[in-house]
Amino acid sequence: MRTVPLGTSGAAAPNVISGMMRIADKTDEQIRELYTTAREAGIDFFDHADLYGFRHPGGGTHHCERRFHEALGLSAAEREQITLQTKTSIVDEEWHYDSSYEHIVSSAEDSLRALGTDYLDVLLLHRPDALVEPDEVARAFDELESAGKVRSFGVSNHTPRQIDLLKTAVRQPIVVNQVQLSVTHATIVAQGLAANTAVDDALTRDGGGLVEHCRINGITVQAWSPFQKGAQGGVFLGDAEFPRLNAMLDELAAEYGVTPLAIATAWITRHPAGMQVVLGTTTPQRITDAAAGSDIRLTRGEWYGLLQAAGHHVP
Repeated sequence: MRTVPLGTSGAAAPNVISGMMRIADKTDEQIRELYTTAREAGIDFFDHADLYGFRHPGGGTHHCERRFHEALGLSAAEREQITLQTKTSIVDEEWHYDSSYEHIVSSAEDSLRALGTDYLDVLLLHRPDALVEPDEVARAFDELESAGKVRSFGVSNHTPRQIDLLKTAVRQPIVVNQVQLSVTHATIVAQGLAANTAVDDALTRDGGGLVEHCRINGITVQAWSPFQKGAQGGVFLGDAEFPRLNAMLDELAAEYGVTPLAIATAWITRHPAGMQVVLGTTTPQRITDAAAGSDIRLTRGEWYGLLQAAGHHVP
């Protein structure tokens, strides 16, 4: 398993990580199998959010965090061996975003209790809050850090300018920006390639230069939904909508001796930004398959070929 820097924290992290969004209805045994498979594949980084599992009957906020703790019951020594990342700022009642001091601190403390741990390795702001007060975010981050409750901070789904706004007050490094990215949903990569052309890929939807901004500022890009077709969901692997892409994935999989899922993973990890692929699967074999793509270094021709096969414009 290849590692990448986790922002400017000085820590190294696997370039494939395991997301816990879908474990709400899994048994203890299934969660333990998922965790063990990840660890055996070299994945020691687990991604959560306070919102995950909130729609599950009897679940509510922090449900998946609680299920993770209940199923694993990690010893203090094993807890030290892994990285726990969670997110806050989405409120399910009267759906809205809240990055106030009170909400960030209370949500982080609830996550600590749900996960049965004394500290979070990374805390992310899950969605940009149009009503954000950077000074309040800074106050929350300072309090959580000084109390030893959170070691590093980041964001999710934020534009470069939204990050810059936070940085006017927040003194801690923003180590992560978790955004949607797959070979078929690759706007943040295709945008720069298609610049100065009259095609959809050239349209600026997020302020532009998100990947470049992260590279300049030492922020690790985490790719969520790495196998999804796009905003509407559904995976592109084996989908008749992408015959050219799947033919190329199959061809490269045979050449490298892995599965197409591993090649789709390798397309993201090949990028020199040192990205992390956030897996959302609860199928252990898919974790193993994806992990096999961690060390594959696609050639430039293969990487660009997959991008074009996915329907993106390469002038």
